[in-house]
This record gives sequence, C-alpha cells and structure tokens, in this order.
Amino acid sequence: MKRRMALSLARRSRAHRARRPALVRPIRRIVTVLCVMLPICGAQAGQRGFDSTHAAAVWGAALAFMAPRTLQPLGIPRMAVWGLSGITALDPDLTVQEQSGKLLLFGPNRVIFATLAPPVGDAAKWGVACAAVAAHAFAASPTIERAGTGGMIRSFFDELFNHFDPYSRYVAPREAATERALRLGLGGIGMTLARHDRIVTITGVTPSSPADRAGIAPGMQLLAIDGRDAAAQPVAQLQQELAGPIGSMIDLTIRPGHSLPQTITLARALVPTQSVTGQIDDGIAHIRVLGFDHGTARQFAAVLAQLVQAQPAPKGIVIDLRGNRGGVLRQSVLSLDTLLSQGTIIHTIGRDPAANKVWHAEGADIAHGLPVVVLVDGGTASAAEVFSAAIADNDRGVVLGSATLGKGLVQSVTELPGGGELFVTWSRMIAPRGWPLQSLGVFPQVCTSLGTDQLAKQINALRHGVDLLAKPLAETRAARAPMPLAEVLALREACPAAIGGNGYERAAAALIDHPAAYRAALIRPLLPHARAGG
Repeated sequence: MKRRMALSLARRSRAHRARRPALVRPIRRIVTVLCVMLPICGAQAGQRGFDSTHAAAVWGAALAFMAPRTLQPLGIPRMAVWGLSGITALDPDLTVQEQSGKLLLFGPNRVIFATLAPPVGDAAKWGVACAAVAAHAFAASPTIERAGTGGMIRSFFDELFNHFDPYSRYVAPREAATERALRLGLGGIGMTLARHDRIVTITGVTPSSPADRAGIAPGMQLLAIDGRDAAAQPVAQLQQELAGPIGSMIDLTIRPGHSLPQTITLARALVPTQSVTGQIDDGIAHIRVLGFDHGTARQFAAVLAQLVQAQPAPKGIVIDLRGNRGGVLRQSVLSLDTLLSQGTIIHTIGRDPAANKVWHAEGADIAHGLPVVVLVDGGTASAAEVFSAAIADNDRGVVLGSATLGKGLVQSVTELPGGGELFVTWSRMIAPRGWPLQSLGVFPQVCTSLGTDQLAKQINALRHGVDLLAKPLAETRAARAPMPLAEVLALREACPAAIGGNGYERAAAALIDHPAAYRAALIRPLLPHARAGG
C-alpha cells in the first residue's frame, strides 16, 4: 500500500513539473508586456537577456571609426538609424525612426520606446542609444530574442552596409579570428607529406621555411610528430598537426635516407603559399600568379630572374593574371618594382587624409625591356588590376584579355570590442593615367572576349600599325570618378568581361613575335592622337 502511494505521489510530482513550463510561459509573457509599458522595467528586461553594454561598445566603436573614413560624409545619426533598421529586418512588426530629436521604436499601432537622440558627433552615446532601443526590441519580440545579442549586432551591420559598397562589411568574432589568421599566413614548418604503405615520406619543402632551414629535404621519412607514431595516422591529420600558432614548437623525428633517425625541434613560422610559377615555352617566359599573398613579390622576382637568365634567353614575357582575385596591395606594388624602374603605380584617394597615397616604382627592370604581355579576364581583381593597369599605363607592356572585375576600392579595417572586425571602404584606387579602377576595371589593349575572328582581325590590324580598339581604349583612359553606371557599362561593352576563353596564348605569342604589332598595342601611341580602324 505504501509503495503504491509513493508511486502515485511521484507520478503527480512529475506531472506537476511537466505542466510548469506551460504555466510559466504566460506569466513571463505578461511580465514582458508590463515591462515594455514601463521604461525602467523594460530596460531591466532587455539587460537580462540582451547584452546592452557589449552592443553599445561595439556600435559606438564602429560609428566612431566610420564617421571620418566613409567615402561620403554620412554622419553618425544617419548611420545609426540605418543600422537600427536591422530590428525591422528581424521583426517586420517593429520599426525605428528619428523624429523631432528622438529615437522612436514603434510596434503595431503604438510607440514602444522613446529616447532623446544624442549629440550629432558623439559616437559613444549613439552606441548607448542604439543599444537601449535594441534592448526594448529584444524584450518586445520573441523573434529578436531568439536572434540573441550576436544576431542583433550582425543585423545592425547588415542593414547599415546595405547603404554602402559591396566591400564594406562586419565580421563576427569567430569568423574574424579565422580571417586574421589567413591574412597573416599559415603558421607551419613548410613541408608536404605522402604515404606509401605505412611509410610517410616528405614530398615537398617550401624554400626558406623552418623545414628548409633545418636541412629537411624531399624523400626523407617522417617517423613521428611530438613523439606520436606518424605511420598510424592519416596524412591529412599529420598535415594539420604540422600547422599551429606562429612561434610554437614542434618535434619531428626524421630518417634521412638510410641513416639513423634523428629528432629535430622546429619553431612554426609564417609560411607563404607558392603563388608564382614559371616556365619557358617556345622561347617565351610564362609566369602564372595565383594571388598577391605574403611572399608573392619575392617569389615573382625569383621566378622572373630565373627565366630571364635562361639560355637561350626568352624573347618575351607573358604574365598570367586570369582569375587572380588580388590580395595584398603592397605585394603587387613590390612585384611591379621588378619591371618598372620609374613611374606611378597607383593613387588612392579618400575623404580621410590618411587614405591619400601615391605609390611610385622604386625598383629596376630586371627583364631589361623584354616585351611583356599580361593576361586578364573577368576574374582578375583588386591588386591584380593594379598590376595590369600600371603595366599598361606606364607603356611597359600590353594587357590582353577581357575587361576585368573592377574592384577598385580600398578598405580600412579595425578590431571591435569582443574581437569582431569592421571593414570600411575609405579610398578609391586611381590608375596612373587618372581613371578609376572601381566598376570600370582594366580595359585591355587587345580584346579576346569578342570572339576568335575579331581577335584575329585586331592582331592583323596591329601588325599594320592600326588599333581597332583605339577609340574605346582612349575613352576609358579619359574617364574620371565618380562615373554614372550607364557610362561605365557603355565603356565596358566594347570588350565585355569574360571568364577564360580561347586564343590568349596564341595572341600573346603573336604580339611578342611581331614587334610592330606589340608597339602599336601600347597605350602611348593611342593617346591623344591614335590611328583608329573602322
């Protein structure tokens, strides 16, 4: 009997606990509604679930960073209200407006919260005001509550940057940490591995890497990493173990050839990727640049010097930048120093005086004037466009391909409280002859995207000293920022952007093999009095 009573009481207790959430939820909803009606209680409700202090710090720092740097003077209040429209993006029943010196949060048919707008130039106080509005939205909307503080912060920036260019952006803390690591380069020791049965062999060693400096060479066996048997682990896992924080130590047990094993302690370091390769084909030096990463300029100079010094000497150089999305501007500038001994490389112009810079060539032409043809397509962007434009505008070579992407804006980056990052466009890139890279891109001197027949006609005309693209080429070089979109599209239509295509290498060889055609394709004879074909 007692046992049955105990079981009955236990069942009642479990049933009561199961019903509690159903009872608590309506009570919480009533409390939330009452708190929204009372400003003080509403603020406390928001603070309990919404981190107002963190949001205020992030938004205040962002507004302070953007205010002097945006390409146009937007003002802190306008940017703040744009960002607060992120509330509406999360919950369409809520809207934010600035009226008569107040920030107002509207719900269906009523004002949920109102606060005085801070002084126009006080970014920190605007951050606090934005956080107060967001806290009340958080308390009033289950949708926004589910998004959380991080979701509200991200939505603020998403809506703010809807009014900006495509390259200004906010990166949340976790993603920002990954991006910072990628920008700095991979920490490792610079070697690749392969497995043959149970033997792990070193197949490649990056020049000047920690492994290279320690005397490790391809063909040696890797026996262990930090004392753990390498043979028992997949190669992919071994490669991951080789990577790590820059400066951290790693023990490798190596067997060189048939010698006794030895253990080497190495410090992980920045290991640039191999972004430049080269070869000579039919007497022409071909250099492929995948991206302008840390170390690209050094690699480019080394590959160029090696090819130029080959015997027999090449008769020209083809530099392939197709699909090159750019990267580090300074690496592009330093690479150009190996081909340009003088001249302007790029201007950057912004509203902030610190954004205004001019890069000049300060190197030496180690190719000694050999003809240069740069291959580009619609995937060529940013730092790769800087390289192409400088080669063309300084009459150092011929750009061949299609119109490039047109990414000619430079971002300034800052780390926000909590570890997130903000990228804000603060300057435009202007080519040596004064035309803007943004949207317009690099218009090539020889066009491949009009079809093989048109390409053959253009090459044949160049051999006779006539440039069929003289008029649109001169018009693009005469363009000045800012430009209406219709004008940009009209100029690009003369050689539309295309990815890949046929005839690149053959056309480049034709230019190098016929000096008259190469000279006719240079910018200099086209401006200002060019001979134009029909």
